[in-house]
Amino acid sequence: MSRPLRPILALVPARGGSKGLPGKNVRPLAGRPLVAHAVRLALSCPEVARVVCSTDSEEIAAAASEAGAEVPFMRPAELCTDAAAMWPVVRHALDEMSRIDNVAYGSVLLVDPTTPGRLPEDVASAVARLEQEDAADGVVGVSEPEFNPIWYCVVERDGFMSDLMPEARTYVRRQDVPRVYRINGALYLWRSDFVRSVDNWRDGRLLMCEIPESRAVNIDTLEDFQAAERAVAEGKIVLP
Repeated sequence: MSRPLRPILALVPARGGSKGLPGKNVRPLAGRPLVAHAVRLALSCPEVARVVCSTDSEEIAAAASEAGAEVPFMRPAELCTDAAAMWPVVRHALDEMSRIDNVAYGSVLLVDPTTPGRLPEDVASAVARLEQEDAADGVVGVSEPEFNPIWYCVVERDGFMSDLMPEARTYVRRQDVPRVYRINGALYLWRSDFVRSVDNWRDGRLLMCEIPESRAVNIDTLEDFQAAERAVAEGKIVLP
């Protein structure tokens, strides 16, 4: 049985209580609030039917609205705590918009303001991949890190180091080490039936959308924001 992917609801999640960098979602990057870049990116994607912002902040809501997003509801307080996971936020937004619009959205595209390096082409690639693979539940943005974590180590309680991955000792040559990817947060695309049926998105049959590490900036701290500014200035990140 076919699983329709469209219409696609683009969700820009942006709560107001950031601890690492207070006010980061409205902090100007290249002259626009950070949240505005996520909204503009989503609006530039022809695959997207609707762009909404889920927030608890009137300031963020105003910035998102000015950029072109709709803010037809405010996020409930219980979904805005430091301990709140993103998955219930996605489900809440999908249910609210399905009710408000009386539309059966086929999928949700999550566009986080804190990862401004994605491009419309990345979204188009993710949509195409999911449309081609009916058995897949979603597509996740990933990058190949500069250093392979198979060589990483941890410090045990006795103070001595040990391999993070026990199988690391079986690799002698760098060429033999398997390629690994990190989930970079640049984009997530999930089918709506999947969003409503599981409690953790990691439980799904997921495809990867590879994005160069040079564009996979994730902003949590002032240092991260400054790195994003440098990436924009150097042309590594092209904003919409």
